[in-house]
Amino acid sequence: MNKQATGDGTVGKALDVLDKVAAVGRPVRFSELLSDSVHPKATLYRLLQTLVSQGMLAYDEHQQTYSLGIRLVRLAHAAWRQSSIAPIARPFVRALSEVVGETVHLAQLDGGQVLYVDKRNAVNPIDMYSQAGKIGPGYCTGVGKALMAFQEPAELDEIIKKQSFYRYTPGTLTTEAELRADLDQIRKDGVAFDREEHEPGIICIAAPILSSKGRPIGALSVTTSTTRKTMEELQEARPALLETASKIAAAVEDWQFPS
Repeated sequence: MNKQATGDGTVGKALDVLDKVAAVGRPVRFSELLSDSVHPKATLYRLLQTLVSQGMLAYDEHQQTYSLGIRLVRLAHAAWRQSSIAPIARPFVRALSEVVGETVHLAQLDGGQVLYVDKRNAVNPIDMYSQAGKIGPGYCTGVGKALMAFQEPAELDEIIKKQSFYRYTPGTLTTEAELRADLDQIRKDGVAFDREEHEPGIICIAAPILSSKGRPIGALSVTTSTTRKTMEELQEARPALLETASKIAAAVEDWQFPS
């Protein structure tokens, strides 16, 4: 075996482990990773140690868990600044937030997970997980489901395989059947909802940003808390949300996205 092949193999294994940690969507123990790993115990441990030493993963000695590292966050920030739709969409995101008076998120799909590429806080912001550069789960976020619903069937099958279906709240969808039923409804309605599925008290309405060929190139959401609005009141933002998604799609129409 030549050196190049060996190097590619090692890098590939490390990236596979990194993807597994990211897919869980929360700090994860070694035993959990091992139960779903194709690598022997010793190999998995060595790969994790390397990723930790390089800052790609962080290890909590008290909880004995692994999570995404700060170096990976920095790389993610650099990536979305250079290749995401965020620069073109930013004025539209800002304008939508001013119109609806709530927090607006812009996100793209990355390996089955959601990468938040921009965020505009409400005048009176509320605490929530999402921040630009952060990675979140696809199956229990409004933007994630909006992006998933309009994928080609084969692509959607692969994306669903990467979902952890971890129960974050009592409202989290935890089975493929539940998720697919929700995605069917989203395709009919044109919008997706997060009904406190990822964080207690946090709700949103989201819409896909579709290319002229119907391909999802991003998603936009209006997010608030149950202390500020009901789901019914949140739906009042739908016309402005859909209009903004269309404006962003038109603005990036000339961009070349990977197939």
